[in-house]
Amino acid sequence: MLYYLFDYLDRFDIPGAGMFQYLSFRSAVSVITSLVISLFIGKRIIKILQRKQIGESIRDLGLDGQLSKRGTPTMGGLIILASILIPVILFGDLLNVYVQLMLFITIWLGSVGFIDDYIKVFKKNKQGLRGTFKIIAQVVAGLVVGLTLHFNDSVLVREKVLNREGTPVIRIIEGTDQNVPSISYITRDVKSTKVNVPFFKNNEFDYAMLIGFLGKKADEWAWIVVTLAVILIITFISNGANLTDGLDGLAAGTSAIIGLTLGILAYVSGNVFFSDYLNIMYLPQTGELVVYISAFIGALIGFLWYNSYPAQVFMGDTGSLAIGGIIAVYAILIRKELLIPILCGVFVAESLSVVIQVIYFKYSRYVHGEGKRVFKMSPLHHHYQKLNYPESKIVIRFWIVSILLALITIVTLKIR
Repeated sequence: MLYYLFDYLDRFDIPGAGMFQYLSFRSAVSVITSLVISLFIGKRIIKILQRKQIGESIRDLGLDGQLSKRGTPTMGGLIILASILIPVILFGDLLNVYVQLMLFITIWLGSVGFIDDYIKVFKKNKQGLRGTFKIIAQVVAGLVVGLTLHFNDSVLVREKVLNREGTPVIRIIEGTDQNVPSISYITRDVKSTKVNVPFFKNNEFDYAMLIGFLGKKADEWAWIVVTLAVILIITFISNGANLTDGLDGLAAGTSAIIGLTLGILAYVSGNVFFSDYLNIMYLPQTGELVVYISAFIGALIGFLWYNSYPAQVFMGDTGSLAIGGIIAVYAILIRKELLIPILCGVFVAESLSVVIQVIYFKYSRYVHGEGKRVFKMSPLHHHYQKLNYPESKIVIRFWIVSILLALITIVTLKIR
């Protein structure tokens, strides 16, 4: 809202009003505002949750210090959601389709997580919302995002025009400095189902290739493949973030690192000069996503003030489901979803540890008559707890791994 207000005031040459036209300024204000909001309302929300006895019901898993957390307030994801939404509404361009999609996914999956926590806390049902309903909600989210990417006319990719030989068409512009001409590429904004691929020189993958057997109709129906991929990615990463939220500060810290990396990727993808230099797709209007991710990072850092060991509040599914969905959709919007296995390696490892544990247990019980386990306990962070690693050490080391994966993700922009 303030974005439009100061845009209007700038017409009257009011000093300082023009600052809101700069993406860097609005991003900086967004991260500061979200951090202040989370710190300011965090303590008050925690007191309300304590007063209403909205505490975490913890199942005894035989882990040291685990039961001491019983009664710690949950649903702290409300702090994160408020700290994201308020700055984005104030400083973001709400007419931007990418911002609209991010606001939708934040509210939608945050609401699903809230319902899940509500059932656990107030209905005294430890199972919470049935898994089927969670999956349906994630599928709906994927459908909205996938269909918007295909049908909305504002979702475009700028590509170079190629001649019959497949080389870019150039435009020679007469120079004014010592009569030296300059060369630029002729470009066009088009609908596309392409994404960036890491480590390859020709670093674009077209989803239409997966249905190449349809011949000329492959491009026409590729949006269906994209939508299915979006659904799978949102479901997997959202649940991965949910599984990672098992130790104080683990999910929030890891997600903040991932968010910072995504912000860098969004900035270079939405900047015509950096995208050309790095040879990645230029995505018009995606630069506005930097304002959103700035609020996301500030909200998570502010939440860590209360969630770091020993935690004063847990985010619950209200926060974890939304965080996973936000990360997944953000990566999809900037066409970097193929980097998710690297960037979100911690989420992937946590999810795979559960899958491997369940499959091997059932297999060994079928073959040997006795169920055996690969890990002492899953998700993966509980395995290290069973090995008597202190909780704070596990969290810090997972953060370090996340930083390493983030650096590798950024380096992929140049390694091909």
